[in-house]
Amino acid sequence: METISSHSSLNSTQKWTLASTSAGFALEHMDVMFVSFALSSIITTLHITGAQAGLISAISNLGTLAGGLGFGLIADHYGRIKVFTYTIFIFAFATAAMALANNLALVYLFRFLAGVGSGGEYGVGITLIAESFPAHTLGKFSSLAAIGGQCGAILAAIAAAVIIPTLGWHALFVFGLVPVALIYFIRRHLHESHAFLTAQAHREPGKLRQLFATPRLAYQTGALMAMTTVQIAGYYGLMNWLPSIMQKRLGLTVSGSSLWMIATIIGMSLGMLVFGHVLDQLGPRLAFAIFLIAAAIALFGILLTTNRLTLLVAGATLGFFSDGMYGGYGAMVSRLYPTEIRTTANNCIVNVGRLIGGFSSVIIGFLMDHGTLLMVMGFLSCLYLISLVAMLSIPNLRHLTPKTA
Repeated sequence: METISSHSSLNSTQKWTLASTSAGFALEHMDVMFVSFALSSIITTLHITGAQAGLISAISNLGTLAGGLGFGLIADHYGRIKVFTYTIFIFAFATAAMALANNLALVYLFRFLAGVGSGGEYGVGITLIAESFPAHTLGKFSSLAAIGGQCGAILAAIAAAVIIPTLGWHALFVFGLVPVALIYFIRRHLHESHAFLTAQAHREPGKLRQLFATPRLAYQTGALMAMTTVQIAGYYGLMNWLPSIMQKRLGLTVSGSSLWMIATIIGMSLGMLVFGHVLDQLGPRLAFAIFLIAAAIALFGILLTTNRLTLLVAGATLGFFSDGMYGGYGAMVSRLYPTEIRTTANNCIVNVGRLIGGFSSVIIGFLMDHGTLLMVMGFLSCLYLISLVAMLSIPNLRHLTPKTA
């Protein structure tokens, strides 16, 4: 893998790459969390069922797959920076358009458009990091970028606590426009990586079928899709529904559930920081195995809470293990696929996971309507164990040790 610097200090390009990627992830996560915190209000004002509400996330993830595949191929053909610069405007303005959504059809439409815009964001950002930093530090820096996303989630929690009780859920989505100017300014300082320019000059542009070129490669791609499906199912399922669970089952206000979510997000950020170091030191197989098993167990801590303090601890612990792995997927995929198809691989694998995993919100909505919280946690716990089996079955991961980074 091509790198810019192997020294401990970051050069200017690396700093701007990390800053812009983190900022983009922050806006994307803020957008997702707006829906999470507004969900109970949307259900009430639009008079929809839990399953219909869960479909909001699934439709958004359908948009991310369409946008991810399209923008991924464009980025691998014509350049990462052009795509990276403009995708953010699409989903930022689609987020703001939610302020005009007064029926379910408009909600579905605007969430699909937001998904199309955000679909290219993840893969391009992770690819730029992969082509700007040494491979043996990729876990650390991809996780740091993911932590930037959690900062956006915290801002969303604070904004929801202030805006929803006073101005209503429609006004919350206008806030999504605020960071656009800053992120555009940051991205003006980025340039195409040497690795991309070299690949563009000497190789044919990457094609989607390369991800399935051989049976071994097709299995690898499918197994990684299964892993990201579980990751997204856990993340979006929990983040979309837990605020509503806290409000409905435990009698918390929007402000109270926001406090719980902030604790969970802080736990996620710490988990990402730790996971990045574990991934670089121990390799992906052992790092993912530890966190997947721990996440499957930590889910049930929510059922043992008896007061606000234990609720905060349980949320932070669950966030630490369930979402600590998030930055690691991009690091792993970027090391398994070559430069000419790297953005497409990241976008395809993650956004297929988003599309399929997004339906966990529908399933959890159904379980919320007809089942128990134990059933919800049991469902998600089984998913993490399925991801563990898929991860251990990928042959090429055995070669991604720290020594070969």
